[in-house]
Amino acid sequence: MKHISFRRWLAPLALLLFFAPFLSTGEAVAQSIQEPAPEHAVPVDPQDPWESWNRKVYSFNETIDRWFLKPVARVYRTFTPKIVDRGITNFFNNLGELRNFTNSLLQLKGESAVVAIGRFTYNTTFGLGGLIDVATAFDLPERPEDFGQTLGYWGSGSGPYLMLPLLGPSTPRDFTGFVTDGFALPSTWDALDRPDVYYARGLQVVDKRADLIPAEGFISGDSYVFVRNAFLQRREFLINDGKVVNDPFASGDDEDLMLEDF
Repeated sequence: MKHISFRRWLAPLALLLFFAPFLSTGEAVAQSIQEPAPEHAVPVDPQDPWESWNRKVYSFNETIDRWFLKPVARVYRTFTPKIVDRGITNFFNNLGELRNFTNSLLQLKGESAVVAIGRFTYNTTFGLGGLIDVATAFDLPERPEDFGQTLGYWGSGSGPYLMLPLLGPSTPRDFTGFVTDGFALPSTWDALDRPDVYYARGLQVVDKRADLIPAEGFISGDSYVFVRNAFLQRREFLINDGKVVNDPFASGDDEDLMLEDF
C-alpha cells in the first residue's frame, strides 16, 4: 500500500516541478526559445507561441478521431436509447463530484463544497447510484472544479496553449491539474476494481464524444483556431466562476464613447 501511495504522489509532484516555470511566466519562456522572426513573418499569437507544433498534434488527433473514435461514437449514439445515454452521462458526472468537492475546499469555496457533497449524496442515494440527476431538480446544479482551476485560483498562470496527443486542448497549468486530479487527489474512481476502471473510462470517452457530435455544426472557419479559442474562453469562464474579466467584444473606441457620455 505504501508503494502505491508513493507512486500516486510522485507523478503529480514531478509534473508540478517540471511545469513550474511555465505556470508563472509561460509566455515569456515560450517567446525566449523562439528564434528571431523574419521581418515579414506572420505575428505569433502570444497565447499560442507553439502553434506550429500544436497544429501537427491537432492533425494527429483529428486523424485518430476521424477513423476510430467518431465512428464508434456514431454507432453508440445511433443504438443507445436517449434515457440510457443520459443515465451514463449522469453516472460519470456523479463520479466527478468528489473531485469538485476536494478542489472547492482547496479554493476555500465552502458553498461549492457543500453543493458537491450534497449532489453526490442525493444522486447516489435517490438517483439509483447516480444514473438520475435528482440534485439538479433540487436546485443544486453542478459546479465543476478541478486542480487546474485550483492552481489558477492561487495565482498560477496558465502558460501557453498546448495541444496534447489524444488528450486534446490544454495548457501547462491545466495538464498539471489533470494529472494531479487523476493520481494525487481522492476520487470515487478508486472504488472501482482496476480492470473495471479501464472499461469505464473507455465508455466515458465514447459517451462524451457522442454528446459532442451535435456541436460540430457550430464550428466555422479554421477549426484549429475555433477549438483553441473555445477552450481558452471556457477555461477562463470556469476559473473566474463565470465572471467576465476581459470582454472580447469590447473595443477601445466603445470605451471612449462611453466615457464621453459622462
